[in-house]
Amino acid sequence: MKQKNNFRKGFVFKPYEAPNQSPFEKLFEIFKELITHTSGDFDEAIDWLRELDKEYKLTTAEYTIDDFIEDLKKKGYIKEEIDPDGKGSMAITAKTERAIRQQALDHIFGKIKRSGQGNHKSKSPGLGDEHTGDFRNYQFGDPLDKVSMTESLRNAQINHGIGDFSLTEDDLVVEETMHKSQMSTVLMIDISHSMILYGEDRITPAKKVAMALAELITTRYPKDTLDILVFGNDAWQIEIKDLPYLKVGPYHTNTVAGLQLAMDLLRRKRNTNKQIFMITDGKPSCLRLPDGQYYKDSNGLNPYITNKCYAMAQQARKLHIPITTFMIAQDRYLMQFVQEFTRANQGKAFYTGLKGLGEMIFEDYETNRKKRIRG
Repeated sequence: MKQKNNFRKGFVFKPYEAPNQSPFEKLFEIFKELITHTSGDFDEAIDWLRELDKEYKLTTAEYTIDDFIEDLKKKGYIKEEIDPDGKGSMAITAKTERAIRQQALDHIFGKIKRSGQGNHKSKSPGLGDEHTGDFRNYQFGDPLDKVSMTESLRNAQINHGIGDFSLTEDDLVVEETMHKSQMSTVLMIDISHSMILYGEDRITPAKKVAMALAELITTRYPKDTLDILVFGNDAWQIEIKDLPYLKVGPYHTNTVAGLQLAMDLLRRKRNTNKQIFMITDGKPSCLRLPDGQYYKDSNGLNPYITNKCYAMAQQARKLHIPITTFMIAQDRYLMQFVQEFTRANQGKAFYTGLKGLGEMIFEDYETNRKKRIRG
């Protein structure tokens, strides 16, 4: 008699083994983190890397930090620039900027594969280009390219038989497809002094989130638009390539100026779906008056300033622009302002520490994308 082979299925647990990385790849992962923290300062990042090497023995005699720098040059990650005083210095290239954005995306949002179409589904079926797997009877006016020939021929065989085969309108079946909507997003980043106050670095996580969001939209949703602005005493627009170099300034927090610029940018967009993400950790403390002077108050919540913010939130609501506020600080006093601001806009607010910021932005972005469109 033949002996039966018994195969067992299940999980096999083994000690974690890090993926094989070359010496360059290991150092490059650390370098990308350091260059983000130093706002693009190559020399400072390398100084930190050398200090880490002394403490954690990152390199060997066969591959040193100097070898790593040479590889960065050969691979096009850094280039030499001439300062105005005639001295040469090393700077990162656009290739490095892209690598930093991709790393931020991987760390914050996980390994997300590029979408073929680059759009988002809505909640309701109708005319679209993403198949759902659900079928319905053909209705007058349905495009012929939406007819499922396989299912329709199957119905014809069942209804009329093979011997006297015929295909009628009653046999036709249409596969449901999903609407896909485009989104115009403005990301507001607070660069006031409070983002580094009390020895806590809040600007670096905010930059990482911005870079991850930029990479997410440009790779997975290429038909969407993303505008990025920063706000301190005033607000101004920046490019995606500027994100690694973003620094906090000696500014107050002019939230109104940021909202005004955000809505001006969105008014120019033709997409019907628009939204604002605002990353901040401090209360609004500044306004620019009609005469050009600044009205500032860092002591508590000033009603004159907060009422202007509430008015802007209501204005955005009338324009059908939801605002999602990500409050990094956990101050209960400031949470009162955010709650009132969110109520005025009928938007969303998250009160979060630094750890969960990126995940929340991703989840809320996906939720906001799913617009209900009736066909």
